[in-house]
Amino acid sequence: MTDTLLLLLSLAGTFFVIGLFTFGGGYAMLSLIQTQVVTAHGWLTESAFTDIVAISQMTPGPIGINTATYVGYDVLSGATGSHLLGILGSATATLAISLPSFLVMLLIVRFYTRFRNNALFEGVMAGIRPTVVGLIAAAAVLLVISTSWTAGVPSFSIVKENITDWKSWLILGAAFAGARFARINPILLIILGAIAGILLW
Repeated sequence: MTDTLLLLLSLAGTFFVIGLFTFGGGYAMLSLIQTQVVTAHGWLTESAFTDIVAISQMTPGPIGINTATYVGYDVLSGATGSHLLGILGSATATLAISLPSFLVMLLIVRFYTRFRNNALFEGVMAGIRPTVVGLIAAAAVLLVISTSWTAGVPSFSIVKENITDWKSWLILGAAFAGARFARINPILLIILGAIAGILLW
């Protein structure tokens, strides 16, 4: 029981910090989540994390919060073998990653109009914007590149499970063309993608 409580506290602390230091939405969170969940704590493998990200993209809601929910369940249910504790892990991770945003938004709503023309505030925003782009790019790279450390020296390798085949590239190209040129509704594109997946696999 003590181990389970410590794992819950670790899960809550990890996702609270991720939520506190993430700017730019769910995709910017992914690199932080991957670093903590896969590299720092070893709760999940690269392949399992990629599967969770894929599921999080397909389900309704912000991808960062969805990922936290799935990770929380997987970590607790895997460690204890209990479905109920897995649900508790989901709730803990989801609340922990959402709480900082909720608290920060309360502060912003209260003080934004007063400080939005402040030079210091503008400087902070100017620095955060390119950082967000970098975090989103890092999330994409981390899903493809596996990093291992030996004597403090990193080595990199391609995660073969994460390199999609021609069928996935075909669906990607069709979805991009449909959204960019034909202006097809995104909901319809998701449904068509699911149908194409069934037919091709």
